[in-house]
Amino acid sequence: MVKFLTQQDNFDILGVYASAETAVKGLMKSPPDIAIIDIKLPGISGIDLIKKIKPSLPNTQYLVCSSHQDDETVFQALKNGASGYLLKDSSKDEIQRAILELNNGGAPMSPYIAKKIINLMQSQQSENNDYGLTNREYEVLYLMAKGLQYKELAAKLFISVDTVKNHIKSIYKKMHVQNRIEALNKFKSL
Repeated sequence: MVKFLTQQDNFDILGVYASAETAVKGLMKSPPDIAIIDIKLPGISGIDLIKKIKPSLPNTQYLVCSSHQDDETVFQALKNGASGYLLKDSSKDEIQRAILELNNGGAPMSPYIAKKIINLMQSQQSENNDYGLTNREYEVLYLMAKGLQYKELAAKLFISVDTVKNHIKSIYKKMHVQNRIEALNKFKSL
């Protein structure tokens, strides 16, 4: 993946690290816009790396790229601050699109991972609606979790961008959050 990314004009590689411990030092010294993290690292895991460094580097987005796809690993990575989750069998084009999507405020995920989140949402939506969200607000939140932007949400739901913005404002208010990432983190914990 590193070789592919270095060949792209729109990406700069600030560092490649063999362990989480060396990554902490490198990331702190030269914080990237996006850190691509593997789960299985020597020493502490990629999930623990994100949890450890995110408070110090809150503006860095964390994209997990891993072969691990069990529910616990996926949800722990997202809960601890990953903004996207790709499986290692993703194509080069999918990885490039995911990085660009993440940079544009999206939350890229492999289809298999997105399906896990859909299943979780659907099973818990009927069980737990602590925030008082409407069905439409759940739809908007779900599509936000898939990484769709305002225009894409509007087109998918056949509503205007202003209506999408109103739904998102309502979601933020009901969930007591300030932004998309906080809303999605709470959504993942529902």
